[in-house]
Amino acid sequence: MSRLDRSEVRAAVRSAVAAQPVTDMHTHLYPPTFGTPVPHRGQPTDPAGLMLWGVDELVTYHYLIAEVFRVVPATKLPYEQFWAMSKSEQADHIWKHLFVERTPISEACRGVVTTLSKLGLDPGVKHLDQLRPWFREQDPSGYIDRVMELANVSSITMTNAVFDDNERNRWLAGIQPDPRFTGVLRLDQLLLDWPNSGKKLADWGYQVSPEFGDQTVMEVRRFLNDWCDRVSAIYCAVSLPPDFHYPDFDACDTLLAKCVLPVCEARDIPFAMMIGSRRGVNPQLRDAADMGGLADVQSVCTLCREFPRNRFFVTMLARENQHELAVAARKFGNLMVFGCWWFLNNPSLIDEITRLRIELLGTTVIPQHSDARILDQLVYKWDHSRKLIGTVLAEKYEDLIDAGWPLTREEIDRDVRGFLSDTFTGFLKG
Repeated sequence: MSRLDRSEVRAAVRSAVAAQPVTDMHTHLYPPTFGTPVPHRGQPTDPAGLMLWGVDELVTYHYLIAEVFRVVPATKLPYEQFWAMSKSEQADHIWKHLFVERTPISEACRGVVTTLSKLGLDPGVKHLDQLRPWFREQDPSGYIDRVMELANVSSITMTNAVFDDNERNRWLAGIQPDPRFTGVLRLDQLLLDWPNSGKKLADWGYQVSPEFGDQTVMEVRRFLNDWCDRVSAIYCAVSLPPDFHYPDFDACDTLLAKCVLPVCEARDIPFAMMIGSRRGVNPQLRDAADMGGLADVQSVCTLCREFPRNRFFVTMLARENQHELAVAARKFGNLMVFGCWWFLNNPSLIDEITRLRIELLGTTVIPQHSDARILDQLVYKWDHSRKLIGTVLAEKYEDLIDAGWPLTREEIDRDVRGFLSDTFTGFLKG
């Protein structure tokens, strides 16, 4: 193993980060078996399909919807008028105001530009009709392969919200597994709305009651095991509001302590908590209505301490939580911090948070996940993140060389492999 000169570090890191396939540990993406509403090759579409891709979906992503209402406010285009438009009409409106009449300089806009460019398309067109025919010619399954190759993503982890009837009914109808995708059981409604989720479980044949007697606990566990089996869940997950606390002596506490965490422990799978999403602050924006808030890191510490045989993936939405969360991960080996989630997925914050985590945790952290809802977003999210992660790593390696460490290319390759794949898969295995 040859020692690297300081002047060789940046090129070595850039090469290693570009070459390393990513295991994307959290997305909202689906394979074609879940249906697609996107027109393609003259095939019939599924209006409620869950596989979202193509230029109209990319341009009408909720980040861009919120952004366009800053340019054309609801006083000029009422919300109800915008929502009455077709998907293509909405996309044309956004393209006109954010890409044609303005420079697409925000991160969400730049992401669209990067994606189109990497696909070999012209992002500077004046109208989306110049791009739509290309997407209509794509086969969805083949397009997944193309996007994964461009993003250098080896595996896509879904988010399977089984309390959503649209998705649940597709699973019950029989979904053929796609080896490119892995399942995750999402439990938001179960944990945050027991009165309604309990009624649903009862309707589905589980013998539960509003009170948490032994039978209800065992039946909730049976439900969790049934659906972990059905989706082949590699972990369970929940998105929590900023005011989540444990213990809070409520139904969520009971479900976590008596049902979810025991099932995860028995199945030897982690439990993921994404904490800090404040829902519906402007309901008229629909999916674009949410924002973030400061969360309680000590609740995470309590869970890690009281359930030492469980493993926890945790990410938080507030910038102000990042330091305390990273310090908490130094204290608990069963806590894995991951990703720059949602509103943290901006270059300045990814750079800052990645530096903070490396300084406190070394490479024992998962620096990023895409959180992609539109397949095409894999291209730009990983392109942008790889560059940022590579820059931080290179500077830290240069600091290490300055301190006297004999850095080798093999060490860089090993660290990058851990950062982008092995840390996640290793934590899954325990």
